Amino acid sequence: MTRHKKRHKRRSALTLATALGALTLGATTASAAPTWTETGTAHVNSLTGSQGLASRADGTLVYRGLGSVPLSLRVAGWTHVGDPDVARGLTFDAYQGGDSATKKMFAVTTADGKRTTYEHALDPGEMLNNSFAAVSPDDQWLVSGEWGTRDRLQVFPAPVLNPSAPRPGTNLPQAGQISLDKPVTNIQGCDFTDATHLLCSSDATTKEVLDIALDRPLDGRPVTGHVTSAFAIPQRSVCKGTFESEGIDYDATRGTLRVQMVPPSPCLVTTSVISYKRG
Repeated sequence: MTRHKKRHKRRSALTLATALGALTLGATTASAAPTWTETGTAHVNSLTGSQGLASRADGTLVYRGLGSVPLSLRVAGWTHVGDPDVARGLTFDAYQGGDSATKKMFAVTTADGKRTTYEHALDPGEMLNNSFAAVSPDDQWLVSGEWGTRDRLQVFPAPVLNPSAPRPGTNLPQAGQISLDKPVTNIQGCDFTDATHLLCSSDATTKEVLDIALDRPLDGRPVTGHVTSAFAIPQRSVCKGTFESEGIDYDATRGTLRVQMVPPSPCLVTTSVISYKRG
């Protein structure tokens, strides 16, 4: 065999090894996509538990429903509470008012029940809806969302936890938004699974959980979110009609994901809480 042929053989072997490596990397990347396996279903009273849920450090759950709005807040015009979150023992709630509202509000409640409120004056083009509150894993940023078909999620400095957040009684400004590469419809709740991934429940025609992958962890600057479908939310009930997907929570300590589904009338008095494990 000539030296030329030997060099050609070595180059061919190198090319083959590179190709095989690329195929292996592609297979590894594909297999790394998270999957979720259903593990059970619980049921809660819709009056106090149909709008959302969040897990505390000890594993207990905070639920929110239309009956969860404190009388003092209802009298002040805050008639709807969304999907909550818990961070550092604080419960974060998203509130909205009526059709003429010009503000939205976030409430932060300590473990002993002391509540502090933070209002945000609507920016130009911003909808009044305040569907959920999701705190980033570093406890610095509060993500929320509007209603309908949107191409963004909103980001605020997390009240109490982020030093840049304003004092109560002053306007809570938006920080850099999450721009979505695909529009999403009727997002009812989101929760972080890690610093660069959110899972969100969508009440679009297809009731599903969406995975939103961020280009980088939130830092107060604009960031892009890449949207994919994670799985369809089961619609099971003896009642026939239209279901409504609601809140979502990921308990990072226990690796448990929970998603809510409200069945059609008259079964809507009870909300299903469907649990999942990764893998």
